[in-house]
Amino acid sequence: MGLILDTCFVIELERRIKRNDPQFLDDFAARFPDESLFVNFAVVGELACGNFADGLSGWRRLCSPFPVLPWSPEISWEYGCLYRDLAADGNLIGTNDLWIAATARVHGYGVVTHNEREFGRVPDLKVVPF
Repeated sequence: MGLILDTCFVIELERRIKRNDPQFLDDFAARFPDESLFVNFAVVGELACGNFADGLSGWRRLCSPFPVLPWSPEISWEYGCLYRDLAADGNLIGTNDLWIAATARVHGYGVVTHNEREFGRVPDLKVVPF
């Protein structure tokens, strides 16, 4: 069992830590004691693009609490299937969110996000608000 943390969750975690509120992650994890928490390759890529951390060492620190789910051919296939299905229905979501959703579906995991509206378009995806 597992949950993939969307970029917005990791950013919120960083904000809470900077405000001396480290309990945020523990409180969230307590709500889902049987779930392991992950990020995927798209999330760590988004974190590298933003101003969420100071340089390479800050980026590594942001990513380090969570195992990173890597790309795989199965994820690429799922990405393509989701893209075609969502585009055909006029419900296409953002590229990185599509990679996150494809990763979650391949692994049978949910996605933790504030972006429920977008991820909610993906069939058979467990969306967990925080």
